Amino acid sequence: MERAIIHLNIADFAVAVERKIDSRLKNRPLIIAPECSARGVVYDLSEEAYQSGVRKGMSALTAKRFCKEALILSPHMDRYERAMRAVLKYLIPFTPLIETGEHDGHLFADVTGTQKAFGTPMDIAWNVRKNIKSDIGVDPIWSVAPNKLLAKVASRLVKPDGEYIVACGEEEAFISPVPIHLIPGIENTELIKFQELNFKFTYQIVALNLLQLQVLFGSKGRVIYEIARGVDSSDVLPVDQKQPKVIFEHEFHDDTNDVSTLESILYYLVEQIGLELRKRRLAAGRIGIFISYSDGKRIIRSIGIKPQTANDIILFEFCLKVFYLAWVRRIRIRHVRIVCDKLTFPPAQMELFSCDRKKTEKLTKLISAIDDIRSRFGKEAIFNGRTYPLQNL
Repeated sequence: MERAIIHLNIADFAVAVERKIDSRLKNRPLIIAPECSARGVVYDLSEEAYQSGVRKGMSALTAKRFCKEALILSPHMDRYERAMRAVLKYLIPFTPLIETGEHDGHLFADVTGTQKAFGTPMDIAWNVRKNIKSDIGVDPIWSVAPNKLLAKVASRLVKPDGEYIVACGEEEAFISPVPIHLIPGIENTELIKFQELNFKFTYQIVALNLLQLQVLFGSKGRVIYEIARGVDSSDVLPVDQKQPKVIFEHEFHDDTNDVSTLESILYYLVEQIGLELRKRRLAAGRIGIFISYSDGKRIIRSIGIKPQTANDIILFEFCLKVFYLAWVRRIRIRHVRIVCDKLTFPPAQMELFSCDRKKTEKLTKLISAIDDIRSRFGKEAIFNGRTYPLQNL
């Protein structure tokens, strides 16, 4: 059966919600960011602020310099959560397979096989959009495609307002002329590599065969080969299913507070997480750690990861930060658990203000090479020096 995936995207969702609540904000440049934090970053922004050069993840102070006339509002996550629930109720009658983002105005709905009951996928999408617009007052973009990847790309092409339909059989023809930076699943370091090759459009990637892509990108080559051809078999999660997480944990035979042993275990766990993420073609947006001490007390901490990543070395840097936030007692540690969630396609847009591009590119090549060696010769063929103490356990 031909799949039919609807992607709804309420552009600049937090801004749309704030403008619905206060009509005076309409057509005024708006930045959603913590107002009283010197280190606060942009959570969302209006199209006017975007045209002035403001981007998500930029510091609020920098954003204000780019768009001096913009009004800065603190995020109201409870409002955005309620708004997402309100949007969701318009799709639930059509399918239980609805996957939502982090209260960001994005959702996928799998309406495969519902045509006899509810009409074509395009009819469903059109009616849902009309009802949301009339009842809630926000206007979503919608697209229909044979998979999530193409539906996401299609909605990006018509942002901030419009609709797009990709018919089954048109996957490669649709995605070939799309600019590479609009393709989900291609990370920043890969964008840099394509930029060095003077590749701007997806059809230029399609011109390379699988072996050539594997030479350039190692184990990620096959993923890019499929993405460039519009191939994506990932499922839409049921509406009541918890968002996916990647979890690895370790219980020590003898409780310990030895730094080298703890960091070795952490890196070993992060390696397993990174490998699992890369297999799923996903990147983590948050990492959390659970520490259980010898006396039974448990401490939990987490931090966000920007930009999202599946690179072991970068994940480990964040893991260490959150570990030392949680390791605040002199009592020995009995058990550690690392949880990565807020999983998404790796970010497709290069960081405008990053000074670590070359470093990140080298780390990506290194991890790809390690994946290739282990795939060919086994997991024990190569290991990181940080995990050396484990070799003697």
